[in-house]
Amino acid sequence: MDRKQCCVKLSVQPSRGLMDEKFIVLVQNVWPGFQLTVHALHQCEDGHSWEAFGHYAADATGTVNVSEDPSLGGTYSGVEPMGLLWSLRPVPGSKPGLRMRKMNVQTPMEVTISVYQGHQTEGFVDQVPLAGVLVERWYMAPGVRRIPITEGGLTATLFLPPGPGPFPGLLDLWGGGGKLVEYRASLLASHGIASLALDYLTPKITIETRKMVGIEYFETAYRVLQQHPQVFSSRIAMLGLSFGTSITLKMAAYSEVVKLRCAVCVSGSHVQPVDGSVEQILGYFHKNGGKTRFSEENEAIWRDLLLPIPTDSSLKVDVGRLQCPLLLVVGEDDQNWPAYESAMDMKEMMERAGNSHLLTILSYPNAGHLIEPPYTPHARSSFFRTVNTREKMMALWGGETVAHSRAQEDAWRKTLVFLRENLF
Repeated sequence: MDRKQCCVKLSVQPSRGLMDEKFIVLVQNVWPGFQLTVHALHQCEDGHSWEAFGHYAADATGTVNVSEDPSLGGTYSGVEPMGLLWSLRPVPGSKPGLRMRKMNVQTPMEVTISVYQGHQTEGFVDQVPLAGVLVERWYMAPGVRRIPITEGGLTATLFLPPGPGPFPGLLDLWGGGGKLVEYRASLLASHGIASLALDYLTPKITIETRKMVGIEYFETAYRVLQQHPQVFSSRIAMLGLSFGTSITLKMAAYSEVVKLRCAVCVSGSHVQPVDGSVEQILGYFHKNGGKTRFSEENEAIWRDLLLPIPTDSSLKVDVGRLQCPLLLVVGEDDQNWPAYESAMDMKEMMERAGNSHLLTILSYPNAGHLIEPPYTPHARSSFFRTVNTREKMMALWGGETVAHSRAQEDAWRKTLVFLRENLF
């Protein structure tokens, strides 16, 4: 190898791209049959390091193409073009309960992809790679504009696609952890949808008044989007994950102000006191806290809090009232919410009401709760701080890494198609 060692060629195309875009990793100029490890290393904004790697053998031309050749071992195996991203895991010795999330979408996720001699599994920092490339994955495409929104007491960020518009709009709600989470909204804007990321559990107004927001807060956010000169006022969607689903369904079914073109609900439920405020909905979940179970590793399992699905109509959103298309994305191994049981009940309710033609369900076996944009590493469990108690716990989200990663890729592609069909 010595003579060729200096001229091992590693290329990643494109080396700069969107987070949901595939890349091709090519190793050239090694001996036929040469055993090597392709390694990915990422340092998060919180300082924690993550790695993934695959073991390969070069073909007769001295080449490895990660998109076509099988990994023989490592953090993933088989032909996995994007295994170097979705199988990222905290490096050995990291503290437990980590979850990778992009905080600043104005900078890229940087990943160093390197090639090492032989089939290695550890000690990468102590070795000199044969070749290395720095790769950038962005949540914001060039030309996407990021605009902080504070009008009407909102804590929000609007992402506008490149160009003059007008664009269809979307209200993006995350779950019970609160905070302003921007990476999904910025990625949607990169696909042509003006997206408003909204903090509704820990916004400035709640911190100042110590009062949770009411339904009018979401109506204000909708109006801000609707009245923006670069947004089509009649083409607005809502996307909710986890507790965000509860709010999305409530607004879609009952709001006199919010008139959605379509709605997407990921890993959530329609079960809630229908007349309840945000605080009362959280209170209802909290009241059922005695149904919390714990795994052998002492991870909290919260899915039973809403089971069995109530028959009392005052305890679930009447999805029979929906007049816009609804996409439900469900992980069948969700340990946090009874998303699958809820989806089946919503389907029954909509069939009875005669509006089931509006419903699409994407249900994924062995996928967990945190169904995120593609190639986001799967967190089966992580530390989570509940908004109402501020108690830090290890939560079990569920899912099996390969199946979950496949679900993320498939669900995102189909979500974009659903949004385009209904908004454009």
